Amino acid sequence: MKIFLTSSAYQVMDKIVSELPMKPSELKVVFIPTAGDPYDDDRPWQKADHDKLSELGFVVTDFDLKEKTESDVRDILGKVDVIFVAGGNTFYLLEKARESGFEKVIKELNDSDKIYIGSSAGSCIAGPDLEPIAPIDDPEKANLDNTKAFGLVDFVVLPHHGNPKYDILHEKVIKEFGNKYEIKTITNEQTIAINDKEN
Repeated sequence: MKIFLTSSAYQVMDKIVSELPMKPSELKVVFIPTAGDPYDDDRPWQKADHDKLSELGFVVTDFDLKEKTESDVRDILGKVDVIFVAGGNTFYLLEKARESGFEKVIKELNDSDKIYIGSSAGSCIAGPDLEPIAPIDDPEKANLDNTKAFGLVDFVVLPHHGNPKYDILHEKVIKEFGNKYEIKTITNEQTIAINDKEN
């Protein structure tokens, strides 16, 4: 799997496109907005990502994991080239990923030629565990027995670095969890790219 981890995908999609195997118009994208479900507003961060994908010419299908089955997940992921996991609450996203079977299926696809793009929460959940994410997100939005994440990469991503509000929290996280996990910070203008699990 080719993996792109971002803080704010719409700000770096032009760069990501240059690293894709085909033109956007030849790639089918499933856009997973589930992490935004706990929020009441119009989720401007998700709209920006979604609009950018469409603007670049991707064929985009929306697919919320809420109330979906593993069969639903396998069906949609089997039809697309790119899996785009949008931002929001990472813990809620993990809960719905487990309930729907998405977590199981995405792990299986790590050895495939699919493309995974994470934006904020979508990047955090690609790591080994959400434990270090708790200080910068709201674990109370979900009912989880544990915080083990997808494990597509072996490091924890802290998004939105460079924002004073987040930098203070990032320092706290690195101090508390830096000896337990490999932690990487990314700004809204940065991308971490992993080709075929070479992480």
